[in-house]
Amino acid sequence: MVNLSKFSNQPSTIMAIDASTNSLAFSIFREHELVSYGKINFSGNSAYEKLIDACRKVLGLFQAYEDLSVEAIVIEHTVFINSPKTAADLALVQGSLLGAAGVSGVKQVRSVAPITWQNFIGNKKLTKEEQLSIRKQLPGKSDSWYKSYERQLRKEKTIHFIDVQYDVVIDDNDVSDAIAIGHYAINNWERLTK
Repeated sequence: MVNLSKFSNQPSTIMAIDASTNSLAFSIFREHELVSYGKINFSGNSAYEKLIDACRKVLGLFQAYEDLSVEAIVIEHTVFINSPKTAADLALVQGSLLGAAGVSGVKQVRSVAPITWQNFIGNKKLTKEEQLSIRKQLPGKSDSWYKSYERQLRKEKTIHFIDVQYDVVIDDNDVSDAIAIGHYAINNWERLTK
């Protein structure tokens, strides 16, 4: 393996995270190689119970990969999606995850906006023409149905990219997103540090 950290300030081991209020998908890259990936689901009857569970499980995740010495994490930046409650809950989850990472010895934290890594892998938003074509092929649906359909098409495109790029079969779109975030990070570390 080539020690890339000699040539830049890029850490040799990076964990990429795609978190939601219910789960955390992750990928680990060491010296630009994908070495592990997976998903953790959070349990609890309230947002606060899930936060506590998230912290415990993320600490366990870092302990399980202690031999890789994860130096940095890259997390998908929180995006406001129409619901202040969801945005606040996601911010709490990410705070819990970052706290667990810090306690585990992670030295660097970076974030990337979803549209940034999606554009990098060639998974841009659908054009107006593409949206109209879908509506023409599948007429009579609600606006929310079309938005869900378009979102699913993009998720499948990310899964396909990961299958081709890394020769792995992923059927979970959160895990494929985490790998794509890591792919962006290992190829654009300097952009993440600015």
